[in-house]
Amino acid sequence: MAEGEDMQTFTSIMDALVRISTSMKNMEKELLCPVCQEMYKQPLVLPCTHNVCQACAREVLGQQGYIGHGGDPSSEPTSPASTPSTRSPRLSRRTLPKPDRLDRLLKSGFGTYPGRKRGALHPQVIMFPCPACQGDVELGERGLAGLFRNLTLERVVERYRQSVSVGGAILCQLCKPPPLEATKGCTECRATFCNECFKLFHPWGTQKAQHEPTLPTLSFRPKGLMCPDHKEEVTHYCKTCQRLVCQLCRVRRTHSGHKITPVLSAYQALKDKLTKSLTYILGNQDTVQTQICELEEAVRHTEVSGQQAKEEVSQLVRGLGTVLEEKRASLLQAIEECQQERLARLSAQIQEHRSLLDGSGLVGYAQEVLKETDQPCFVQAAKQLHNRIARATEALQTFRPAASSSFRHCQLDVGREMKLLTELNFLRVPEAPVIDTQRTFAYDQIFLCWRLPPHSPPAWHYTVEFRRTDVPAQPGPTRWQRREEVRGTSALLENPDTGSVYVLRVRGCNKAGYGEYSEDVHLHTPPAPVLHFFLDGRWGASRERLAISKDQRAVRSVPGLPLLLAADRLLTGCHLSVDVVLGDVAVTQGRSYWACAVDPASYLVKVGVGLESKLQESFQGAPDVISPRYDPDSGHDSGAEDATVEASPPFAFLTIGMGKILLGSGASSNAGLTGRDGPAAGCTVPLPPRLGICLDYERGRVSFLDAVSFRGLLECPLDCSGPVCPAFCFIGGGAVQLQEPVGTKPERKVTIGGFAKLD
Repeated sequence: MAEGEDMQTFTSIMDALVRISTSMKNMEKELLCPVCQEMYKQPLVLPCTHNVCQACAREVLGQQGYIGHGGDPSSEPTSPASTPSTRSPRLSRRTLPKPDRLDRLLKSGFGTYPGRKRGALHPQVIMFPCPACQGDVELGERGLAGLFRNLTLERVVERYRQSVSVGGAILCQLCKPPPLEATKGCTECRATFCNECFKLFHPWGTQKAQHEPTLPTLSFRPKGLMCPDHKEEVTHYCKTCQRLVCQLCRVRRTHSGHKITPVLSAYQALKDKLTKSLTYILGNQDTVQTQICELEEAVRHTEVSGQQAKEEVSQLVRGLGTVLEEKRASLLQAIEECQQERLARLSAQIQEHRSLLDGSGLVGYAQEVLKETDQPCFVQAAKQLHNRIARATEALQTFRPAASSSFRHCQLDVGREMKLLTELNFLRVPEAPVIDTQRTFAYDQIFLCWRLPPHSPPAWHYTVEFRRTDVPAQPGPTRWQRREEVRGTSALLENPDTGSVYVLRVRGCNKAGYGEYSEDVHLHTPPAPVLHFFLDGRWGASRERLAISKDQRAVRSVPGLPLLLAADRLLTGCHLSVDVVLGDVAVTQGRSYWACAVDPASYLVKVGVGLESKLQESFQGAPDVISPRYDPDSGHDSGAEDATVEASPPFAFLTIGMGKILLGSGASSNAGLTGRDGPAAGCTVPLPPRLGICLDYERGRVSFLDAVSFRGLLECPLDCSGPVCPAFCFIGGGAVQLQEPVGTKPERKVTIGGFAKLD
C-alpha cells in the first residue's frame, strides 16, 4: 500500500515538473527579440508597445540609411570589459562629454540621412520598421534616444536565465584568459568581477572603493526608470499620449490639457486589469482547450475541403478542356471537308483547260472529225463535239477559278471566350446587404427592403433574421427567428406583436455560401392594432374644395376662388368654413391605431377623432371659424352649453400648419405620455414624416405620436360614450395621406351614415 502511494506521489511530482518545464519553455518565446531571435538585451519599448534590443534597433536604423545609432551615450556607458583596451583602470576615469554637447551631437548627427542638410527648418522624423507588427513606427526627431528602456522585461529575462541556468556560470570580465567565475558585480562600473579583479579595480583610498558590490549579473540596470528627455525619474502617466512623464514633462506645453495621473494610480489600474484578465484566462482553461480542439478540427476540415476544392476545380477545367477538344475536332473536320470539295472542283477545271492544249485528245479528235467529207456523218459526229468545244472556249474567255483558295470564312472570333476565360475566378459570397431605411417600416406588418452593394456578387436567395429586443434575455446565445430562402430583395413579416421593438438583419447566399449580415435595423411596432379605413367626404365636405383620391386614402384641399373672395371680405364680418373628411369606420371598443402623413405646406390641418354623432351634427352645417365659440380641440363647439367642466370633450384634434405642430393647453396633462423630456404646453414642434393616433376606447384617451420614432406628442381625454371615428379638418390648402397597409386589407364594417355594410 505504501509503495503504491509512493509511486503515485512520484508520478504527480514528475507531471508537475513536466508542466513547469513546458511552461518555462513556452515562456521563452515571449523573451526572444524579433530581430536577433535571442533573449532580450537592454530592450527598448517602441511606440507600438513592441520591444526590441537596443543593439538590434541601432543595426536596423543603420540598414535603413540613418547615420548614427540613435541611442543616448550617456545612459549606456561602455562596460570596462567591452574592449581589450579598457582593461586598465585609468581608462575608466575618462570624463564623459557634457550633456549640452551630447544634445548638440544628437540634434546634428542623429537622424540624418545621405543628402540631408544640417540646420534644416523641418527636422527629420525617424521611421522604424517594427519587425513584430510589420509597420513603420514614428520615433520622432530623437529616435531611439527618446524611447524608454523596458526594465521589467530585463528582470523577467534575468529570472528566467537563473531558473533554467541559461548560459552557465557568469565569468569575470576583467580576467586574462581563461577568465575565472565572477563572484561580485558593480552597478557603477557595469561589470562583473572575481575577487582579485574587484580589489584591483576598486583600490583602497579611491572613490571607486565606495562602490557597493552586488551579485554577478549579465545585465546592469539603472535603479529606476528615467525620462529619456530630462533624465528625471518618471512620476506620472499621460493617458492622452499613453506615455510615462516626469515633472518637467508634465509642465511642458506639449501636455497641456492632457489627462495626467500619478504613476501609482496607473500602476494600480493596470495591475487590476491584468490580474482580472489573467484570472479569467486561468479560470477558463477548459474553454480554451475546447476552442483549441475546435480549431484543430477546423484545420483538418480545411485540409480536406481544400483538397476537395482542388479536385472540383481540376475536374471543371478538364471538362472545359474536353469541350474545347471536341469543338476543335468538329471545326477541323468542317475545314477538311471544305478543302476537299474545293480541291475536287479545281482539279476538274485543270483537266478541262488541259484538254484545250495543242496535242491533247480533244483537239486531235476535232482535227480528225474535220477531215470527214460525208456530210450527214459529219453533222452527226460534230454536233456533240461542238458543244464541248464551245463550253471550253467560253471558259477560256471568262476564266475564273472554280473555287476560292482563301479560308477566311473559317476564322474564329474568340475574344469574348478569351475574356470569359481570363475572368474565370472563384465565386465569392455576396457582400453584406444594405437595408433601405426609406422603404422599410412597421405598420400592421413589418416590411423589410434591402439591396446589395454595387460590386457585390449576386445572391441566389436571402435569409432574414429577426427577434424582439424588449423581452427579458434568456440564458445562452441569442435566438433569432429565421425566414429562409427569401427570393427578391424584400420580405414581409406577418403578425408582429404590438408595442414592441424588433431588430432585423439579412444576408445573401449563393453557391459559394452565406455572406456577411447587414447592419441591424430596429423597428417599433404600433402600440395598438392597426385600424384600416377609407376616407368618406360626404359629411361637411365641399366637393369644390376637397379632392379625394380614387383609392379613398388621400385627400387634398384646394381653396379656389370662393375662399379667396371670402378672405378678402374677412375684416367685414365674413366667416370662413371648415371642410371635414371622416373615416368610414367607427370604433366601439378596445385600442386602435392608425397613421397619416400631412403635407408640410398645408396652411391649417386638424387631425384627430371624435364622436360620430357629434361630428355629423356639428359639421353638416358650416361652422364659424372666427367665432370664439369654435374650437375643435376643446370640444365646446358641440353646443353643449350646460356641460360640466370635468366632462370629456367629444373631439380631440392636433393642430398642424406650415410644417409645425401646435401643442395647446391640453399638452399639460401629458406627463405620463411625453415624460420629463417631452414638449411643453403652448409650444410648437417640427412636423414628423408621419403622425400616429392611438385611441384607447375603454380609458377614453387618445394619444398623438411621431409614427417614426413613436415619441409621444400629445395625450387628450375623449368622450367615448358612442362610436368614435377618425376625422380630418381643413382650413385653406392642405393634404393628408393615410399610411398604406403593408399586407392585404381585411374586411371592415362601415357604420358611417346610420347603416352598416361590409367593404
